[in-house]
Amino acid sequence: MIAKSRSMSQDPNGTRAPKLVVFSGLPGVGKSCIARELAREIDAVYLRLDSIEQAMRDSGVLSEPLNDAGYRVAYAVAEENLRLGRTVVADCVNPIAITRDAWREIAAHVEIGIMEIEVRCSDVAEHRRRVESRTADVRGLEVPTWEEVLAREYHPWDRDHLQVDSAIGTPEQILLSIRKVLNV
Repeated sequence: MIAKSRSMSQDPNGTRAPKLVVFSGLPGVGKSCIARELAREIDAVYLRLDSIEQAMRDSGVLSEPLNDAGYRVAYAVAEENLRLGRTVVADCVNPIAITRDAWREIAAHVEIGIMEIEVRCSDVAEHRRRVESRTADVRGLEVPTWEEVLAREYHPWDRDHLQVDSAIGTPEQILLSIRKVLNV
């Protein structure tokens, strides 16, 4: 299912219009692998919440929990790049309606199309294997345990969006289907 939004292929002048592509899903489902590769293939700005939040931790200026600070940084950087005419691929858990709505508000404010993609892994044993065998690819990041992934707050979606299942398709197959929907 795809969120109803403005056309994401071309603007009225026939040039490529910028897009906001937001990947969501629990840790270990494969979203970063897919989001990073899509960003590379379409030459988009890639915003990964894990990287942003780890940089904030590494800065040493925070004495309180991050809460929504990383998301707020990502929203601001995304909006600036969209205004510059760049396509943005955001990679985040995006677990609740308020974070999902904020991405949509940015797209509406900049008047561009948005595609929301939820990556899932329907094979619980495979998802667990991935989580338990992961190593951090962001320096300093502590990857969550399987128990932490299960305990994570993650609300069901209340609107249309594209769902992909990493237990069924390969990353290449998933990317092909996403590119077809994005018309890129």
